[in-house]
Amino acid sequence: MGVVILDGSTVRAFVGDEAAFRRGVDARFAALDLNGDGVLSRCELRRALETFRLLEADFGDDAAPPPQPEEVAALYDAVFEQFDVDRSGAVDRDEFCAEMRRIMLAVADGLGSSPVQLALEDDPAGLLQQAADLEASKLAAAADQDKRK
Repeated sequence: MGVVILDGSTVRAFVGDEAAFRRGVDARFAALDLNGDGVLSRCELRRALETFRLLEADFGDDAAPPPQPEEVAALYDAVFEQFDVDRSGAVDRDEFCAEMRRIMLAVADGLGSSPVQLALEDDPAGLLQQAADLEASKLAAAADQDKRK
């Protein structure tokens, strides 16, 4: 696990850098497209969502009963429907990119303008990690530029 400091402007700058954002989303899409058919099936997207561990007891009331299988299926189906805008039954690269943009901008809104320290999985393909890395590279370039003056 790595620790980064982010605020909403860091995430917005990453999303606003079309080339960097698209590279990150394309790499994530390719990693999720297990059969290489150019679209994400319900199963492929569900596997990705399961890695977020949203339903683990560690994050909530340990005394609460675990969710029922039909509740879990309904949750994953609802998320899939958010991505599958054209209702084709598969999520293409453009749909994935558009929804990831929306999600990242919502994260930026949630972070606001105050820097927040986050622990992130050691995943260089993670979009929040890439946002932090992009900002760090811009700061390093600016510092180098100042040294040259």
